[in-house]
Amino acid sequence: MILKVNRNISLVYGGGSVGLMGLISQRVYDGGCHVLGVIPKALVPIEISGETVGDVKIVSDMHERKALMAQESEAFVALPGGYGTMEELLEMITWAQLGIHKKPIGLLNVDGYYDPLLTLFDKGVQEGFIKPVARHIVLSAPTAYELLEKMEQFVPFNDHVAPHESWQMEQLGNYPKERNT
Repeated sequence: MILKVNRNISLVYGGGSVGLMGLISQRVYDGGCHVLGVIPKALVPIEISGETVGDVKIVSDMHERKALMAQESEAFVALPGGYGTMEELLEMITWAQLGIHKKPIGLLNVDGYYDPLLTLFDKGVQEGFIKPVARHIVLSAPTAYELLEKMEQFVPFNDHVAPHESWQMEQLGNYPKERNT
């Protein structure tokens, strides 16, 4: 995550102090960048051990967590992870397809971890369940450097199910209108 610190990129993440994201959040914070953790009250005793890193906002549930993380983020990156990572990733992809946000979504595809998921997306296009243009919502790369390069050159997906402006953002947990529409 030296790259993240060198580029002075803030981190918005799930708020835990354990595991991979606990290590990354500490590294980013130690590098002088802003860190915001967003964690549901029920997960505090499980995900936080010892001192927290940066700012931590405790929210009531997962819906509020995702809405606040989406509101505070300028882009989304999924590292290799489990069901929670997959669920949050797919929701951000869906929101992009629907026109709720216009932010880049990237997969850090370390050692091909996300290859089966990317193959599934390609199969969805092949079978007609995913529009070919929507397949480009998701960016992927094997290294953080390559992924950030792709994300910096990202052109928002414009073939939304509904126009971006038509969404009533208040219904999404006070999710504000985009800064970069």
